[in-house]
Amino acid sequence: MHLSARARGIQPSVTITIDTRAKELKAAGEQVINLSAGEPDFPTPRHVREAAIAAIEAGFTRYTPAAGIAELRRAIAEKHRRDNGVEYAEDEIVVSSGGKHALFNAFMAVCDPGDEVIIPAPYWVSYPEMVRLAGGAPVIVQTGPETGFKLTPEALRRALTPRSRALILNSPSNPTGTVYTREELDALAAVAAEAGLWMVTDELYEHLIYEGEHVSIAALRPEYRERVILINGVSKAYAMTGWRIGWAAAPRPVAKAMAAIQSQATSSVNSIAQKAAVAALTGPQDDVVAMREEYRRRRDLLVEGLSRLPGIEVLRPAGAFYVYPSVRGLLGRQIGGRRAGDDVALAEILLEAARIAVVPGTAFGTPGYLRLSYATSRTDLEEALRRLERLLGGA
Repeated sequence: MHLSARARGIQPSVTITIDTRAKELKAAGEQVINLSAGEPDFPTPRHVREAAIAAIEAGFTRYTPAAGIAELRRAIAEKHRRDNGVEYAEDEIVVSSGGKHALFNAFMAVCDPGDEVIIPAPYWVSYPEMVRLAGGAPVIVQTGPETGFKLTPEALRRALTPRSRALILNSPSNPTGTVYTREELDALAAVAAEAGLWMVTDELYEHLIYEGEHVSIAALRPEYRERVILINGVSKAYAMTGWRIGWAAAPRPVAKAMAAIQSQATSSVNSIAQKAAVAALTGPQDDVVAMREEYRRRRDLLVEGLSRLPGIEVLRPAGAFYVYPSVRGLLGRQIGGRRAGDDVALAEILLEAARIAVVPGTAFGTPGYLRLSYATSRTDLEEALRRLERLLGGA
């Protein structure tokens, strides 16, 4: 059976694969602690759910414009003006089926075959694959703990070639929780703008910051705004992962191209979820604040617990809901009756021997690390730490 080169070359999402395996074990009665998925464990806020119910009762169940209903695009434009200090018109916003879909549309809109997209590592697992699907070539630039896992202007300059088309930046970062400062973003944007790059800024975790501030590059200088494709959504901040609402805000020609691509691929986004997203963006934000403070407590619990374990080195993340410790001190050792030859093997050992699901750093372009999500209860985090202590104590 013939499959296209595109289909043969694409890799499935490692995080989804591990999350699926963890859920299978749970369904079989195993006491699995799932620290693999980036999914809030909180319920969607009540006023958001009520808005969806009202939309159903009102019969708001038809197709909508491909780029999203005007009410939601106005709410998104107001959100960016209020929270980020950057102005967008309604027709510069395209609502998509989650932030991942918005990113995919962006790469499809700006990449020609062979165009290079610069991606700092560690990176979210889907960035390189989406670039490849769009015909582009991912150019991976390694970062490390010595820079707080941040791309520097010097490293960006070294990665530039005549084929460079775009740069993707994710702050707060998945998987590291890194938050770039205003000055750092300005310095990177200056290099990118001079090189004529599109700057694709993934800002899904903007409301989950514990130290520092969130800054949108598009708000820094007018010339940057014209080179930025800003990606955001309601999944993380409002515990709305399954509602599948994300968006892109971009200069009008890019937004128009993305809307046209979407119109031929998926057409409009779920009508009811759009009404729910309006309520999330325009309604009370108390739940967002409460969730953020609970994440902060979980972060501190996990960081402090991991820092006491042998062979693990961990930086305190400033945002998102992940911890990304180095586990190089464990590799090559016998753990749980098996040799942990690399981070992939170690993740398998943790799942099979301790029933803890994590994602190996290899999936994010940086072998020797693990990503642990603290979007789960403190009770689960405490139990995970106890299991790790027992397992590693007997290594």
